[in-house]
Amino acid sequence: LMDWWLRAKAQTPPTLHKALQSITLLVPWMIWKQRNECVFDNARPSIDALVDRIKDEANCWAQAGA
Repeated sequence: LMDWWLRAKAQTPPTLHKALQSITLLVPWMIWKQRNECVFDNARPSIDALVDRIKDEANCWAQAGA
């Protein structure tokens, strides 16, 4: 994982480092939340809904400066 992170950061323009850090945290967190909804709330998994939620949350994070 560390090798991937270092390569990804090296290949990303410095102006996008903050975005890379945010998305690297956001995507697994949103997948985990979706998983919990399926396990504990009997929700049905939906890739389309997950992608939409990730986009919405990413916009919120960007507006907040993350």
